[in-house]
Amino acid sequence: MGMVDVNPAGLYLMNLASGTSQNPLSWPMPMLMIHFGHWNTMLMGSAFVVDTQQSGPRGGDKLYSTNWLMASVAHRAGAKGMFEMNLMLSLEPATITDRRYPLLFQTGETAYGQPIVDGQHPHNLIMGLGAHYAYEIAENTIVDLYAAPVGDPALGPIAYPHRASAMELPEAPLSHHWQDSTHISDDVVTLGVSHGKVKVEASGFHGAEPGENRWIIQQGAIDSWSARLWYFPAKNWAAQISGGRIAHPEADFSGDQIRLTGSLHYTRPMEGSSWSSSFVWGRNHDTASLHNLNSYLAESVVPVGARNFITGRAELVDKDELFSAEPEVEERLALSAGSTFRIGSYTVGYTRDIPVFERLETGIGFNFSAYSLPPAIKPYYGDHPVGGNVFIRIRLKPPA
Repeated sequence: MGMVDVNPAGLYLMNLASGTSQNPLSWPMPMLMIHFGHWNTMLMGSAFVVDTQQSGPRGGDKLYSTNWLMASVAHRAGAKGMFEMNLMLSLEPATITDRRYPLLFQTGETAYGQPIVDGQHPHNLIMGLGAHYAYEIAENTIVDLYAAPVGDPALGPIAYPHRASAMELPEAPLSHHWQDSTHISDDVVTLGVSHGKVKVEASGFHGAEPGENRWIIQQGAIDSWSARLWYFPAKNWAAQISGGRIAHPEADFSGDQIRLTGSLHYTRPMEGSSWSSSFVWGRNHDTASLHNLNSYLAESVVPVGARNFITGRAELVDKDELFSAEPEVEERLALSAGSTFRIGSYTVGYTRDIPVFERLETGIGFNFSAYSLPPAIKPYYGDHPVGGNVFIRIRLKPPA
């Protein structure tokens, strides 16, 4: 069922992803739309059931599920305004046991008081909870005020769970904490102005990463800031540059992070879905260690016919936390090889849609990852570590 009583401010809000981020306008967003009187409701959701197998001394195996569900309700606020409330949920605190799933060379956040290394943390039960008020102040010019107890500030590309180019990849990028890790932040306030092909935004938010209790909403003082500039040259394209200072993001490290990012996103609708690609750069400067760490990501999903998807992701990431839980090893390596290691990750995959339910896109798939790493850390990871996933994917499907 389509949208009703929608003005330009409402159309602007309908195209947003997490927080105030945005995929290219041409992306056929997989959402269900329902209206109740003059209220519009949108639903999006995705879930993977994944079996992971990884090689090497630090590889792991696990069966788990990554998942999220997003709902929004919107109502016109006068002739030129629109009000919208958003809620995003995840059952990952229950479907990812031991507070992580295996992911070679991944770092960031903690589990049981120790840094997570070679694993990815789950998302919170409440991934997002916030509200927008958008108002058309002139033709093609819209102001958007976004306030969220849990939300996504104006920093980085579209977060990977909601990025069109990552929709067939169940695992997080290794560069997540260099690019889009703030997509679940506390006490977010953002003001944005969109005019034609350009959008400018600024945010204040609490910088600390979510705590280990993934079931609760946390709060903290607004101690961090960010700004982002978007450019949409055509419907198939979206580009952003952003920067910010994140106050004390990691629980087990002192200091702040100064983050810079840039990204380019492309979507071309095709039979079955769309060809979507992203190119992302992210850089963290740690004020305590004075390390400057870069990351580079390229990812793409290409539909082949109506039911087949070929996926790929390639990354280069500078890591300085791979041995943070092993101080003696970290100190020994620092003396002989330095404290920063550039990791390469190269993933290819395939998904096949298998229609089962009318309102769900169900599919089965697999992917395979190989890695490049400096010689100094091969004794700890093996000469040629690899990993693989087989999965079932379920996604809400809009009416044909």
